[in-house]
Amino acid sequence: MKQKEKRNLAILFLTFVILLLSIFGPEQMARYKDLATLNQITVEETERSSAGYRYTLNSNEKLYLLSECLKHQVLPESEFSAMTRMASADVDYEELMGTYAFVVNRQGPSGKEITDDRIYEICNQEIRMLKECQVLPDGVRETEADSYEAVLYSAIDVREPQNNMSVWKVSLSTRQQNADKTNRLIDAYIDAGTGKIYGFYVRTETVWEELAPEQMVEAWSSYLGLTGRETYESSNPLLETASDYLQYRFPAMDDKSTIVTIGFYEGINELFIKIT
Repeated sequence: MKQKEKRNLAILFLTFVILLLSIFGPEQMARYKDLATLNQITVEETERSSAGYRYTLNSNEKLYLLSECLKHQVLPESEFSAMTRMASADVDYEELMGTYAFVVNRQGPSGKEITDDRIYEICNQEIRMLKECQVLPDGVRETEADSYEAVLYSAIDVREPQNNMSVWKVSLSTRQQNADKTNRLIDAYIDAGTGKIYGFYVRTETVWEELAPEQMVEAWSSYLGLTGRETYESSNPLLETASDYLQYRFPAMDDKSTIVTIGFYEGINELFIKIT
């Protein structure tokens, strides 16, 4: 009997201790934790609150954004600066700039973008890749800093500024008078993040009849990771000045689409893929 009473007392005591711990335990633990952190300097790495959520554009969306920006390029820097100094407070900047802007990036490349000293190396790497894909003729020469100019641009959706991309425009320099342009890249628009070439103009010794434009566009779209390609027939063919060309449509954001033209200017033998 005494042994049973002892067992009951032990159970009651254990229950009492558990109740005390459940009531006062968390409070005491919080106090000890506060004592361990109060008056102590700690460093914790966090994301910048101003960065927020950044939507990443896919290849089709980048193509559309760049296309719209090239069609709605803003005024030259000097003219735009003059407009901003106007006394009138009711200047409609959206009407001035449009809903898309393609402007020189004065700040230069960020840590995630191709730098000035690597742009020609990357451009030549992509030229070789496009030759392997048979998008560019084999005879096209590589670029070099002393014959070309590279300018970094920002392509921005003005209404949705989180939709933006940086683009290098590499162009054959105009400093050289009467320079031989045969088999030379004339212009190229290069994604400053990936190095991919979105559009180009190139002089070649190849003629249109020797090219396979459908296969070239298929290879180019695969190279960029584009999807949903469809043949496109313009309602106004007079808008295109090239003698030979084919056009395609690529779906983009919000049921919009980008028209891509592969064509050839006779006389100067210039092959191009343009997205405007």
